Amino acid sequence: MTLPHGYLIRPFESRDLARLQQITVDSFEGVSIDRNMEREFGAFGEGTWADRKAAAIVEDCRVQPDGVFVAVYSAETEVVVGYITTRLQRVSRIGWIPNMAVDPAHQAHGLGHALLDHAIGYMREQGMEIAKIETLEQNPIGQKLYPRLGFVPIARQIHFAMRLDSPDDHPAD
Repeated sequence: MTLPHGYLIRPFESRDLARLQQITVDSFEGVSIDRNMEREFGAFGEGTWADRKAAAIVEDCRVQPDGVFVAVYSAETEVVVGYITTRLQRVSRIGWIPNMAVDPAHQAHGLGHALLDHAIGYMREQGMEIAKIETLEQNPIGQKLYPRLGFVPIARQIHFAMRLDSPDDHPAD
């Protein structure tokens, strides 16, 4: 896929990490499982949903840094405006995309599509046979974009949660 004018995709560099975390927080407000749990149960753990989601990006970059790619605006300024993370499961030959986000100010320019194309190409080069990505029901962008790229729904999963620090919050069996 040809990138919109001025944008390019390059491998992740450690100097990108803080920006990836900020893009994550800016992009996942309405589509984060942890955010959903905070709405239901109130605060829990250390930090907020945003802190936990930003920490997940740190983990993606630690576990498979060569499978993280960033979209930048302008080769000269290298302003990071989006990213995609991948994990390769060599035994099963499944490539997984755990996280992807585009700065809201740069959305609707085809960057999500370009990042997915790039990640899929990377997975093919690495010998993966299947690519998988997940999205929440409340993420209409993902539900439209992923099928356009050839992803097909395989199963629906329901996430259940309960507080463990307040035993009176749930009924006895």
